[in-house]
Amino acid sequence: MNHDRMRLGSALLGITALLAIGLAPLSPAQAEPDIKDVEAKVDRLYHEAEQASERYNDAKLDLDELRKDLAALRADEDRQSKKLEAVRNEVADSILRGYQGEAISTVGQVVVSDDPSAFLGQLSTMSGFNDLQDSMFDNYSTELQALDLRRAATAERAAEIAETTEQLEDEKSTIDSKLADAKDLLADLEAEERERLLATSSSRSTGRIPTTAVPASGRAAAAVAYAMAQVGDAYVYGATGDSAFDCSGLTMRAWGAAGVGLPHSSSAQYGSGAHVSASDLQPGDLVFYYSPISHVGLYIGNGLIVHAANPGTGVAVAGLYSMPYVGAVRPG
Repeated sequence: MNHDRMRLGSALLGITALLAIGLAPLSPAQAEPDIKDVEAKVDRLYHEAEQASERYNDAKLDLDELRKDLAALRADEDRQSKKLEAVRNEVADSILRGYQGEAISTVGQVVVSDDPSAFLGQLSTMSGFNDLQDSMFDNYSTELQALDLRRAATAERAAEIAETTEQLEDEKSTIDSKLADAKDLLADLEAEERERLLATSSSRSTGRIPTTAVPASGRAAAAVAYAMAQVGDAYVYGATGDSAFDCSGLTMRAWGAAGVGLPHSSSAQYGSGAHVSASDLQPGDLVFYYSPISHVGLYIGNGLIVHAANPGTGVAVAGLYSMPYVGAVRPG
């Protein structure tokens, strides 16, 4: 009898334990991700990736300028080296003309010295130095100093290029990392929830408001027309078309279609024209967001902009104040 009671008690305990497990809430690892939380995290990652992307664009512009400087400095260095060699030969010829016999072989050893600095030092210690024309010696010394300055500037630019190249690699790594994190978050959602989140992101960009641009004139009309024709295209970091853009890539191409050159950088574009107040905005004006500036769009009138938003939305129309507004510029 006691055994029967014990078996019954064990069975009841087992059933209770199973019910407890079944009724217990899911652990955080098992819980379904909250779509609003995912939405906020994805938006943050997209923005951080865009910040890195615009820094990448800035670094590319810097690298282009540094390479131009380096090429010019190397050309200057080459010209200066040839000029120094010409003066060196002139000085050497003057020395040789002033010496006879045994002295020639001694001077000859100086003349054939390959090191410009050593040549200068040897000249200053020669027994017959006083016979040299002072102006000729000073000329050689001046040209040597000029060459040294150019060599130092060249080395500095080369170091800056190496540093900027490393920065480019770091920013590219940041972009890839942030985008991968966003994709992982989206992958954790069910297909239906993922589609709903992306649809919500798109509707937040347009704000469910009319997407009709106000008629523009002159070159601004060409810029607006180009940008509006890209609505629906993909957002890709660093892209400048023809079917994918990042924010500054879209505005650069839009104003390029109007014959106005802009740099591929939102912060650089902020300095590309006259600044205008929000109350004076006209279609075609560039509008900038975040501090430091990391996003740019094109004003199209009616309180709207067209911009390359993010990888989840692509090129879309949005409200002027749908992001933290900084200012506006009128190109051209």
